[in-house]
Amino acid sequence: MRQRLTAEDRRKQLVGIGLQMLRTQPIHELSIDAVAAEAGISRGLLFHYFPTKRDFYVSVMSAAGRRLLRVTKPDPSLPPAEQLREMLLAFVAFVTRRRDSYISFVRGAAGGDLYVVEIYAETRAALTTRVLDLLGDSAASTESASTVRMLVHAWLAYVEDLTVEWSGLPEADRPITAEALVDQSIAALHALRAIN
Repeated sequence: MRQRLTAEDRRKQLVGIGLQMLRTQPIHELSIDAVAAEAGISRGLLFHYFPTKRDFYVSVMSAAGRRLLRVTKPDPSLPPAEQLREMLLAFVAFVTRRRDSYISFVRGAAGGDLYVVEIYAETRAALTTRVLDLLGDSAASTESASTVRMLVHAWLAYVEDLTVEWSGLPEADRPITAEALVDQSIAALHALRAIN
């Protein structure tokens, strides 16, 4: 006999299925019917847990953003420079393992879907704040319009694009290791800060 899930467990299950499907398709192409079928429930019951398709999509994308922040959270017992390196190594590993779903996340934001843009922006802002804190620039981490904050925000876009391109190559064809990619990215950050 199948055990009934609590409402919270059912929501988590449905979001988890959405995250799995996000690996192969952009958020706006996720089929609500396919998600419901995978969960063994009706489409109507899915809408009991998420009133609209948009509510479901927002929950899936928010979970994707939280997952990225969680897996890239560095060990606070390490010195700040090591924390930054650890965070970037975790980011590269995350994108490499989930390249298609990460690209869905980025392209959903680039496609202008407002809810995806907002979630992507919140995730990027949180990563920017984390980097600024590790650089010892707490003042810039709280000022939304500081030059240093904009620089770090743009640098993260560079790291993201470099990682997406690198991870798309067959492993044997990658010109550098993940560690070298991270070292190069950190050197680029310090070079940018030096000219600011």
